[in-house]
Amino acid sequence: MKNPTTFLLVDDDLDDTSLFEEVLQQVDPAVVFASASNGQEALAALREGTTRPDVIFLDLNMPRMDGRQCLAALKEDDTLKQIPVIMYTTSSQPKDVEQAMQKGAVSFITKPTSIRELQEILEAIAGNVHYDLHTALKTLRQTVPACVIC
Repeated sequence: MKNPTTFLLVDDDLDDTSLFEEVLQQVDPAVVFASASNGQEALAALREGTTRPDVIFLDLNMPRMDGRQCLAALKEDDTLKQIPVIMYTTSSQPKDVEQAMQKGAVSFITKPTSIRELQEILEAIAGNVHYDLHTALKTLRQTVPACVIC
């Protein structure tokens, strides 16, 4: 039997985390949602094996360990580096985008300003995470303004 799809959101903003979870459950109730409030917490859960997501959504600016540090640590870890990481942040700074992509993120999404955009993003990713995530992300880039680099 196939394991359920799992999304991990690493974000210190509780409102953003709640909204993400709520919209994800509307989009696909079968997707398991996990969250961590910073990079250290996420890495600990991943290394302990309590969480093994199919995709990680990673905020840039968090206390204790930010998204840049967490992304670097994920990509240096042989057991975790294959998990696709999507930067999911308020930033749209070209420098942040460039650094994230160079460090191994598969996409950079500026947090959308509408629930509809968030639904489109999560639908595309949930529906393709096991099949053709890169094509789904490229399609999103053309249709959803929040997808800076998809």
